[in-house]
Amino acid sequence: MKAGLLKAPNRLDFETVGDPALKPGDLLVRVKAATVCGTDIRIFRGRKTAGIRYPSILGHEFSGEVVETGGHGGFSCGDAVAVCPAIPCGHCAHCIRGYENICKNQIAIGYEIDGAFAEYIRIPERAVLSGNVFKLPAGLSWEKAALIEPLSCVLNGQERIGVGIADRVVILGCGPIGLLHVKLARLSGAARIIVSEPSAGRRAAALAAGADVIVDPASEDLKAIVMRETDGLGADKVIVAIGVPRLANDAIGLVRHRGAVSLFAGFSAGETATLDVNAIHYNEIIVTGSFGLDRLQFEKALAMIASGRLEVESMLTHRFALDEIATALETAERGDAIKVAILNA
Repeated sequence: MKAGLLKAPNRLDFETVGDPALKPGDLLVRVKAATVCGTDIRIFRGRKTAGIRYPSILGHEFSGEVVETGGHGGFSCGDAVAVCPAIPCGHCAHCIRGYENICKNQIAIGYEIDGAFAEYIRIPERAVLSGNVFKLPAGLSWEKAALIEPLSCVLNGQERIGVGIADRVVILGCGPIGLLHVKLARLSGAARIIVSEPSAGRRAAALAAGADVIVDPASEDLKAIVMRETDGLGADKVIVAIGVPRLANDAIGLVRHRGAVSLFAGFSAGETATLDVNAIHYNEIIVTGSFGLDRLQFEKALAMIASGRLEVESMLTHRFALDEIATALETAERGDAIKVAILNA
């Protein structure tokens, strides 16, 4: 089959590779659409190294059709599916407590298991038996189905800090993930959504997605604007949606007493930040991370997208064929796209 093969940091070649080697019980899926994630870019550039092997095939946001069922009676050839790419073990201490997104034995599709920047992808029996493979309803496009995974991660982040009705929410950074945070916060009943983003194009996209106030942090006083918009109290929730460590402390300065900060974005290995620990202590601020997703969040995200309750079509700004994988990654990294899709005819 054809695939984009990551051979080393900064080297990804489109070439012919061996077809997926199926083991008993594995599902084989023909990839129809895969979208590019910031994590793919971080792996490609060598900024994410944990669990990465070379050569490997990236891509964990995808949808496709079943071509071999692996003997599983619940699936038929031709079924349209999307796959939750984080496969939990189900029996470690974290899984038992319901924290399967941080399973101690988790296997990830997209680098530990070859991913979706290819014509076909092997879905291990463990993922099928765990319930990681979801059938798609008729009428849901392949590209929109690929966005179930990133929305699931955003849902995890907002559930961790309890974004809800009447909240005043600040989102720092408004790339594709930031836009999903805007859309989900609006759907969850947030009263005021303030977005800080240096890119004029992305600020405009944030307004279109439902933000109430957009701020250019390079030329405007973000804290003054947040205080003005929150009656001098600060935001109820602040989400750091871009991996810039110094923004962690900025977020602490924007949140109200007993508010919550989500360090949602991934940061490069070894990066640290200086935090105002007195503000955290005396203002009783909750600061939490957010990693990945679980199967229930994937199911919820699928329902939101399939029902149209959360619109994602407008986010799909660029589409490429699989043989244009290098251009697709460059476009996603450049920042002038929102969401880049790689399509298999």
